[in-house]
Amino acid sequence: MKRAVVVFSGGQDSTTCLIQALENYDEVHCVTFDYGQRHRQEIEVALKLSASLGATAHKVLDVTLLNELAVSSLTRNNIPVPDFEKSEASGLPSTFVPGRNILFLTLAAIYAYQVQAEAVITGVCETDFSGYPDCRDEFVKALNHAVTLGLAKDIRFETPLMWLNKAQTWALADSYGHLDTIKEQTLTCYNGIQGAGCGECAACHLRSNGLNEYLNQKEAVIQSLKQLQAK
Repeated sequence: MKRAVVVFSGGQDSTTCLIQALENYDEVHCVTFDYGQRHRQEIEVALKLSASLGATAHKVLDVTLLNELAVSSLTRNNIPVPDFEKSEASGLPSTFVPGRNILFLTLAAIYAYQVQAEAVITGVCETDFSGYPDCRDEFVKALNHAVTLGLAKDIRFETPLMWLNKAQTWALADSYGHLDTIKEQTLTCYNGIQGAGCGECAACHLRSNGLNEYLNQKEAVIQSLKQLQAK
């Protein structure tokens, strides 16, 4: 019995990871984190998506203590969410939540230990990552090593999107027949608008640009995805 835990927010990336995991594992458990995030409707979206896609189980963990420690425009209503241009110009944008992936991956690994899963799957990506330090491959591998030592169990962190751009991520979802699911049902927008989103924040910019690139250069994007998958 192959089991995996997906760190699941209900956004484009984590939903694509869930879709792929359901093809590769016998049981797929989703874990979503309530950290008092600004766009809290993502929790409801995530619960609906995991149920409709057929996840084995879905646990929502209360980690609101993160909200007390991590000052970000995603945890504080008085800090405005920057548009794409401001986000790009600011270096590390205000949407970065310090420690979020450190906490999420660690707790997901403990949950994986509990349900006897061999892998924790996360949709972090170093190609389109807005400069977030906790989305880097180096970080994920380092934390994976530490968690394995700490649990005395080989729980593998999988990052299927790490080297994909957004166009290739759209292509991956489409290869499983779920392009419309990602387009219509996920919530990626930093302002909490489902589907196409607000169209102004960095998350919406990456998402829409990636979709346009995929639709306009479909064959080339699919070919580039296949080359990455073959490595």
